Amino acid sequence: MQFRQQALARLQSPEELDLPVRLARPRGALVLAVTLVALAAACGWAVTGSVAGTVTAPAVLTHAQGSYVLQSPVAGQVTAVLAEEGERLPANAPVLKVSTARGEAVVRTVAAGRITALAAALGQIVSTGSDVAAVEKVTRATDPLYATVYVPERSGASVPVGAAVDLTVSSAPAERYGVLRGRVRSVDRTAQSAQRIGAFLGDARLGAQFAGRGRPVAVLVRLDASAATKSGYRWSSADGPPFRLDSMTLADASIRLAARHPVDWLLP
Repeated sequence: MQFRQQALARLQSPEELDLPVRLARPRGALVLAVTLVALAAACGWAVTGSVAGTVTAPAVLTHAQGSYVLQSPVAGQVTAVLAEEGERLPANAPVLKVSTARGEAVVRTVAAGRITALAAALGQIVSTGSDVAAVEKVTRATDPLYATVYVPERSGASVPVGAAVDLTVSSAPAERYGVLRGRVRSVDRTAQSAQRIGAFLGDARLGAQFAGRGRPVAVLVRLDASAATKSGYRWSSADGPPFRLDSMTLADASIRLAARHPVDWLLP
């Protein structure tokens, strides 16, 4: 009761009405000031600062025009194999001879290129439309390599032309030779099916592999040339691998996106 009477007496006393009201203790005011300064700094950074993101996706080294699957136009037995894997042939060059009920037929290339795979062997029975070879569309040994990166469709719109790309090549371990450098040349904004990818690469298995997690978009990357390396391309290390790169080599790509203001992520 004693404390209650003192409290009531203090409230009823007019002598304390002119005393200043203490809104916060000095320590609390300091914490509030620091919080406001930090909040203002964060808002300023969100508007004026920038953050660069990356997109990672599987890739394959190719030539710009891709490949095609050569199919037999006739049914019969293969009596001669006239080409070898790795051989470059002009358009309309003979690849196989097939014995049919109407005589011998020759399976020829549709366009100039390099034989990357032969699916038909001597004595094999083929039917009309059977895949007999994969042909990469390249006419000269000096034709440059590109990288085709299969980016998830949801990330394709954020990839700008000219973006820097780092490629970890399966045949050249990054911890030893570094990463291969390149820049985005073009972005196909249309999502691709496994069949379309397989037709471009001349390999249905790769088509199924790249489209295994959904329909991706194809990003064509021009590799940075360098006369100082054995491969003919620029690497993050001084020399890169002591050998030339082959097409149809798998890689992992990291595409550096344009820097954005953090506040852009909050706006619709």
